[in-house]
Amino acid sequence: MAEAATVPKEEHEETGAAAVRTGEPEREPAPAPGPRRRRTRRVLTALGVLAAVGGAAAAGVGLGDRGGSGGPSDGQLPPATAKVTRETLQDSQTVDGELGYGTSTTATGRAPGTVTRLPDTGERITRGEALYRVDDKPVVLLYGTVPAYRELRPGAEGRDVRQVERNLEALGHDGFTVDETYTEATAEAVRQWQEDLGLEETGTVRPERVVFAPAAVRVDALHTEQGATTAPGQKVLSYTATAQAVTVELDTADRRLAEPGAEVTVELPDGTRVDGTISDVTTEIEAGDGAADAEPTTTVKVLVALEGAEAQKAAASYVLASVDVSFTVGEREDVLTVPVAALVALPEGGFGVEVVEGDGTTAYVPVQTGLFAGGRVEISGDGITDGTTVGMPE
Repeated sequence: MAEAATVPKEEHEETGAAAVRTGEPEREPAPAPGPRRRRTRRVLTALGVLAAVGGAAAAGVGLGDRGGSGGPSDGQLPPATAKVTRETLQDSQTVDGELGYGTSTTATGRAPGTVTRLPDTGERITRGEALYRVDDKPVVLLYGTVPAYRELRPGAEGRDVRQVERNLEALGHDGFTVDETYTEATAEAVRQWQEDLGLEETGTVRPERVVFAPAAVRVDALHTEQGATTAPGQKVLSYTATAQAVTVELDTADRRLAEPGAEVTVELPDGTRVDGTISDVTTEIEAGDGAADAEPTTTVKVLVALEGAEAQKAAASYVLASVDVSFTVGEREDVLTVPVAALVALPEGGFGVEVVEGDGTTAYVPVQTGLFAGGRVEISGDGITDGTTVGMPE
């Protein structure tokens, strides 16, 4: 005769409860009337679910012992309860950032000579001003995004020609058409500009005489000194934008937080909160620490521009400072939510909640889940309303 299987105590108790529900005789006398005992609620970790929705706060999803979904539970009240609430749910994350002036760009020498003037660190340089001087001749800042890479003279065509002509026009020179063709009229305007700078009036623009930047710059650091010799490729100085910005470094796993144009909130050291916009996102790979088995590290660098004069004014008290940056990657307004732990996995698949009625009865109701954030989850289902009571694990 086969040996009888050993049944753990909890399963034995559940078997007895099932026998009562199906009308089978109980093997043990019924307990004396008294307080309803609290059921054991097994917990299923919802790591897969949470990862799929962007990483909600760690929580368990209860797997209740019951019949089919939509029907009554096993007749025992859940260990704890919570209310369904209507609210705005935000999937957000706060990370450390560095308030400064954004990415630094290095200006290198383009011709040999002696450095005869350097600006001060923190000095603001605008269009048409000398960024520095070599052999007492200015290297001039002009606005644009195309770097100076060739000598421009009559007959040249391209975006860099239009860029130079726009700068000439902004500096008060005229008599030419702003287009992509370098004409004799353009050359005449260049000669007038060179006269203003005290340069030889050649009518051509040599790449070693200009530096292009998108807008005015702030001198961030000096890499040489007055009186030192310079040569092509040698660092002279570095510069940043003049408006303060925040730099954030994210792990690649958090790349989803950073979308160009997305709005963020920046909290300054004094607690002031200002608006910002993600202006640039780049991925940087750094080599290992030199060890043979060292692997490179990859980070996502995010540049946040502070929006508006009020934000710039609030940040002006700090040259460099640590700040908190809050990213919001998902938002659902006016939705019904419950704690993530209130979800139960249904036998037929999907999720439900255990609804607790006013008369003490309970039933499992299937629900559709939406956004997960801050330990709560958006739900919808038949009969689920603001204030509905649902079961929770201990």
